[in-house]
Amino acid sequence: MHFNTLLEQSEPICFPPVDGVRRFHNLMIPMRDKVHLAADLFLPDSGAPDAAFPVVMEYIPYRKDQVDLAARPFYAYLARHGYLVIRVDIRGTGASAGKNLDEYLLQEQEDGYDCVEWIAVQPWCDGHVNMMGISYGGFSALQVATHQPSHLTSIIPVDFTDDRYHDDCHYKGGMMRQYYDIAYYGGAMVAANAMPSLMDISDGDWAGTWQQHLAENEPYLLQWYRHQTNGPYWKHGSVRYLAGRICCPVMMIGGWRDGYMNVPLRLFQALAVPRKVWIGPWNHAMPDGAVPGPRVDYLKEVVRWLDHWCKGQSTGIMEEPPVVVFMQQPQPPVVDRLETRGKWRAETDWPVPGADTRTLFLNDTACLTDAAGNDGHEVLTYVPTVGTSGGLFSGGIQFGLPGDQRPDEAFSAVYTTAALDHDLSVLGRPKAVLHVSSSAAVMGFVVSISDVAPDGSSHLVAKGALNGTRRNSFSDPEPMVPETVYELVIDIDAFGWIFEKGHCIRLSVANADWPNLWPTPESGTSRIFWGQVRPSRLELPVVPDIGSAAAPDFAPTPMTKLPHLASPCPPVWEICTDVLSGRTMVRLQVDSLSRLTETTVFEKKAHGEFQVHPRHPALASGRGKHLQQLKSDGGCITAESEVWVQGGKTHFQVIINLIVRVNDGTIFSRKWVESIERCLL
Repeated sequence: MHFNTLLEQSEPICFPPVDGVRRFHNLMIPMRDKVHLAADLFLPDSGAPDAAFPVVMEYIPYRKDQVDLAARPFYAYLARHGYLVIRVDIRGTGASAGKNLDEYLLQEQEDGYDCVEWIAVQPWCDGHVNMMGISYGGFSALQVATHQPSHLTSIIPVDFTDDRYHDDCHYKGGMMRQYYDIAYYGGAMVAANAMPSLMDISDGDWAGTWQQHLAENEPYLLQWYRHQTNGPYWKHGSVRYLAGRICCPVMMIGGWRDGYMNVPLRLFQALAVPRKVWIGPWNHAMPDGAVPGPRVDYLKEVVRWLDHWCKGQSTGIMEEPPVVVFMQQPQPPVVDRLETRGKWRAETDWPVPGADTRTLFLNDTACLTDAAGNDGHEVLTYVPTVGTSGGLFSGGIQFGLPGDQRPDEAFSAVYTTAALDHDLSVLGRPKAVLHVSSSAAVMGFVVSISDVAPDGSSHLVAKGALNGTRRNSFSDPEPMVPETVYELVIDIDAFGWIFEKGHCIRLSVANADWPNLWPTPESGTSRIFWGQVRPSRLELPVVPDIGSAAAPDFAPTPMTKLPHLASPCPPVWEICTDVLSGRTMVRLQVDSLSRLTETTVFEKKAHGEFQVHPRHPALASGRGKHLQQLKSDGGCITAESEVWVQGGKTHFQVIINLIVRVNDGTIFSRKWVESIERCLL
């Protein structure tokens, strides 16, 4: 199908109207097993009859029919700059045929390969196919690249992971995440994968595809709960172990307040292809709309990258420093702030030339010092509600920055340096080495680095966690023997931060990070040891004050951003404590509404409630309710999912309920009920 034929068959304009761009719905791409995946193509509305263009492909399960061009401007921007953009629904999702049983299956990766190669030989493609996407789209770009499609010119993953066990939204340090999968991603996908494509733009077997999805799709969440230790399940799709197979150029974009802040620099070091890495202060969002800012016109940089690799143009992008990061600076820890203080920094390589390690030792005066002091220890009581000041894991949710850490520090072991006599630049991934014992067989250890201002406010910089039962292996955990002293090496999340003169560096140690992580089941106390014999310490990757290269200037974004509280329907983030029992509850809610066509709107609601009792941490629970609804002039289709996970001393009880309605009638329902043994967590 030539370019002019596409123009004849496509809609006159996109919806909503975008100058110079058209949208071709439901291009059907055949896979090697004859299943067809559905795609939408965004293209310029003018061009030579036989024109061929480079293509940028996004490959995700989040239903192409629900693309909101106002929120995702890169489709139109790239089309206006000489690139076709194609959005493909993964098998078993949206308008694509087949079934969907889990994330990142081999079938899914092979389908991505087939899509790339099919696109490349279409008459409207000049043979250059790139993959780009945020989150799942970044994961899939990397995974498909390991299969080495011959026409994959480059990939641009944004806010992505290379390690599905250690650096994804399911586990951290061998501790299971709690709020996110129940209240956001995992529960939402149960409802999303039960929704049909849009009837008013469908020209295929709409009913058959939807019925297959309802009958055969499975919740991802059950797999995540069944696989509580690292192993083949998680290593599949973790390109950290396959980086040598990637043979196309890679441009990586990440954010320090994103949930995947550890990955870009690690993968940059592992790759052996032309590559660039760019990390801002952002949460899990594209750099033109992320918070906190500064927000930048990242699409200008993307086009420079594509023009270099697809058109052979001299854009200068590959002569610029390969590593560019934002060095954050302290400010009042306001949870709804829009901007971050700091400055851009560039490096010629990674690790940073001239980098060093500064070691700070815990001692018996609750201080961090440059030398180990007298031998001693501190008793730490497990308080399962610690963590509510630390913000919410950002793997998609757009609010939840950390606030002042002092409420959590009141129930933690806290060690603080003297006021710094000069600025200290830290860039990379620190680690804490703690000598500890516990009265419980299962106990988590969470460490936090904070910047303490002269007024005493404590701004969270980064966290790390380790389940003590995973001290020797994440695949074969062992109980902690009560009162036995262990050395724990805890990796802390990567960051770039300038600790300013007059400020202090603080390390706090707790046994919980709730509701980000499930509380471990046993009440108890721990001992933290320090001194000459057991030198507990913090190791910081310190870098020169000035980078090894000049930082580029980035154009500001044309988009404007308002605080979440300025929204007509702001998200809800509540923390409530029953004074008599001590039971604490966190409630979260996010609602959204968008118009997909002139006749159809899409509504989405996510609601979560999480409870923990300080004397009975094993009984912590979580509930997530998700609604997705298509409303048109003729009626509405609604999918509602509810996930309830009730903890116990030995098992998680997992109940998932799905109901699909057309107008006022239920047309489909299904439930999953499973008892899943806790594997030392």
